Amino acid sequence: PPPPPPPASASSAHADVCAGGGGQDTDAISAPFVPRAAGGYCLDPQSEPKTYGDKGKLTMDEVCTTNFDGDCEVYKRFGLERVVVLRYVDGKGAPNSVEVNLSRFATPDGAYAMFSHRVVADGDPARATVRPMTAGAAAATSSSNAYVWRGQYLTELTFVTEDTKMTPAQMAQANDTATGAIAKDIGSKLPGATDLLPSAASLPAASRVPLGIAYYPKDALGFTGVGPIAVGYYKDGDRRWRDVALVRTDADAAKEAFRAFKLKAGAIPVKGLADEAVQVIIQEAPDRAKAEYIVARRGTTVGAVGDEELVLDPSTPSDKLAHLKLTKDEKIQKLAAWLK
Repeated sequence: PPPPPPPASASSAHADVCAGGGGQDTDAISAPFVPRAAGGYCLDPQSEPKTYGDKGKLTMDEVCTTNFDGDCEVYKRFGLERVVVLRYVDGKGAPNSVEVNLSRFATPDGAYAMFSHRVVADGDPARATVRPMTAGAAAATSSSNAYVWRGQYLTELTFVTEDTKMTPAQMAQANDTATGAIAKDIGSKLPGATDLLPSAASLPAASRVPLGIAYYPKDALGFTGVGPIAVGYYKDGDRRWRDVALVRTDADAAKEAFRAFKLKAGAIPVKGLADEAVQVIIQEAPDRAKAEYIVARRGTTVGAVGDEELVLDPSTPSDKLAHLKLTKDEKIQKLAAWLK
């Protein structure tokens, strides 16, 4: 008799994994935003979504122990309400998958703050390994991750492979294809505006480092209760600086935000700039560099231009750091042009 046919290879056995259109997101709340298939991947027909928090099957404490590593308190501080965890698999049967965390926050402020924390954290965005991507209202990608923010939602995608022969370059390419397509699809379906929040949108675009915005709903720069506040990171040659924006719905609220700077010990009034202005020294922690800021309010906007403390060594004399900083007059000029 003829020999038996060779056994089917693992890849061809799994090649039809997406043939039926993929799995289903059985969570009614997230299903409208989640594609069954994108970029050659589909929802894993063998797995169910995991839901945590509001109307979820698992508690918010369980998301901390099973899904988020270390940053769980930050998510909670920013108002995390619910999380859905999904898995996509490679339709060609390759041993690759994309893990998706879809997090909903109480406010867009909290969701955008968590996005900026993921992308900037406490590091220098000028040295970041993430790069901008077009999806949702703001998005970023790296060699194995992608992040999308829109409205109250933050989507975090992680590319996972069991292919031991895959090179870093191949992994980055596969990640771009897979997480990129899924991220763009989810970003197009999520509810909420595709504009930046007002404080972030008011930051000048010229010379800003890519993805160089950190957003804080409440506390920032060593002040408590001044948020929401957006901090922009800027670079021109060797020189670095930060722009800070607080946009309020009315002038009284903006005056109240400005008061925090005006009442800071050592604040010096600056005449002839916007409606009111001061010069302040900000040191966010004892081991961090002191940064000089010029802060001004015009109408409903408080803006500030200050030194980039990340490039200032506290142990180096300030005259040796001058080439890394803007002068006081340059800060005033930038602020006047911005708030004009």
